[in-house]
Amino acid sequence: MRISKFTRTAVASAVCSGALLSVSIPAQANKALDRLSKEDTNWVMQTKDYGATHFSEMTQINAHNVQHLQPVWSFSTGVLNGHEGGPLVVDGIMYVHTPFPNNIFAIDLDQPDKILWEHKPKQNPAARAVACCDVVNRGLAYAPAGDGYPATIFQNQLDGHIVALNAKTGELLWKMENSDIAMGSTLTVAPFVAKDKVIVGSSGAELGVRGYATAYNIKDGKQAWRVYATGPDADIKLAKDFNSANPHYGQFGLGLKTWEGDAWKIGGGTNWGWYAFDPDLDMLYYGSGNPAPWNETMRPGDNKWTMTIWGRDVNTGEAKFGYQKTPHDEWDYAGVNYMGLSEQLVDGKMTKLLTHPDRNGLVYTLNRENGNLVNAFKIDDTVNWVKKVDLKTGLPVRDPEFSTHMDHEAKGICPSAMGYHNQGIESYDPNKKLFFMGTNHICMDWEPFMLPYRAGQFFVGATLNMYPGPKGTLGQVKAMNSVTGKFEWEIKEKFAVWGGTTATAGDLVFYGTLDGYIKALDSRNGKELWKFKLPSGVIGHPITFGHKGKQYVAIYYGVGGWPGVGLVFDLQDPTAGLGAVGAFKELAHYTQQGGGVMVFALGY
Repeated sequence: MRISKFTRTAVASAVCSGALLSVSIPAQANKALDRLSKEDTNWVMQTKDYGATHFSEMTQINAHNVQHLQPVWSFSTGVLNGHEGGPLVVDGIMYVHTPFPNNIFAIDLDQPDKILWEHKPKQNPAARAVACCDVVNRGLAYAPAGDGYPATIFQNQLDGHIVALNAKTGELLWKMENSDIAMGSTLTVAPFVAKDKVIVGSSGAELGVRGYATAYNIKDGKQAWRVYATGPDADIKLAKDFNSANPHYGQFGLGLKTWEGDAWKIGGGTNWGWYAFDPDLDMLYYGSGNPAPWNETMRPGDNKWTMTIWGRDVNTGEAKFGYQKTPHDEWDYAGVNYMGLSEQLVDGKMTKLLTHPDRNGLVYTLNRENGNLVNAFKIDDTVNWVKKVDLKTGLPVRDPEFSTHMDHEAKGICPSAMGYHNQGIESYDPNKKLFFMGTNHICMDWEPFMLPYRAGQFFVGATLNMYPGPKGTLGQVKAMNSVTGKFEWEIKEKFAVWGGTTATAGDLVFYGTLDGYIKALDSRNGKELWKFKLPSGVIGHPITFGHKGKQYVAIYYGVGGWPGVGLVFDLQDPTAGLGAVGAFKELAHYTQQGGGVMVFALGY
């Protein structure tokens, strides 16, 4: 990959501020963002905070009065494709992003009918042709001012660049190339700020892209480290004590040994989902995605380290542990989903935990200090490719009936390639010790075929038919305890709940639906308390914030993404859109395109 030259602004900033940062600056920057994230008037990360709780202590809007929520203002982005992620709110300014062409708007909450500044980048339109599943973008990141740089907004562009903008003015500070669209590598992931670095993932496993994550210095965009999912240990950056607490997960040399020949070079493992960070441990957590191609017969072996939950030192990128959930994935169960951090009792001891609802239909809870597997259970009792997870070995016990090997059309596989959980950010209520999940309920038939690899072209090798799961709908919302595996309640939704949830101390769970509603449930029992019909369907997540003593709820509308590809691109073949067109064939009867943000407050 090439790295672009600094812009003049970035060079000048680096020269004026000096070449070195004092050793205290990363810690200070980390503390400043952490502090802002704990002020519930703000929403400074896509994940709300480093633990990805998506939880607010605000109670002005609560289960007793939520029925009085009313829209107070809205903003149209002027872009029609799917709007994933959510806006940021920092000290009275809302930052709104769009899918390609990846425009950004800053809105002063004191005067929301006027745009404070906007950024409209010029991109190579060829990026649209290699985007897997609509031209989505999962959001912005924010860094408070530090030594030699102002408060900064970061955005990943579909054409593979990350840009840093002055948060007050929108001025371009620096721009770096992270991904090469000629190879099929794009950027849809939201950047993630931790300490003095901004972390960026990668997309394109469906085109044979070898996945990696990269850390750039906030100040000037210089690359601090890059780590791959496959290949030599040095490329993957395995620490000397990697998986020392769990050697049965595998340790060294496996990024090559578990692949046939050089297949690891086009083996996928991209990470376009969500990150979490523990400032006390200085550890970064995320998941690597599916191996390439989807046709499992073409890549014998466990295909490490795709489908892996990583715990890495944020300073160096070195991996302390890696747990591969689905060795030799056969179903595109890309493991990049939500990583939620909590502190809960396990065997009578307060334990730092990581909880991950995976595409494969299983919820995993790990000790996030060493990777120990605490629990693994099914998101829904209809999951059938796996019978259980052996908690001693960490391995799934598979049902061979649902294997997808060549010369065999596997039918009735649950979940589908979309997973029982996909890209939505979920929420965790630390008072109730419950996670709230928006899920899919989609199954599939799978027929593999052989194909050659060609750089920049789709490298899948399977035809999929998708349809509602056994319970008759395409989605659900659930409340669960991740330590015990117990579900407190669940409700059905007609369509997949794609964007995720937000919970509050007011006993509420908010989420959006593909057919265009924002809803509020009572988090104690799942009872629907309020809903409002939006101009278009929702694939992003709600946020809540405060301004001048009043609590607000905001959400993007703008149907699209993988579930909306048939509607967005007017596709009719049920196997098109990697199978999504058939699953969501009714969606166009309930909503149409149109992108924006809508803000709500109590109307009395």
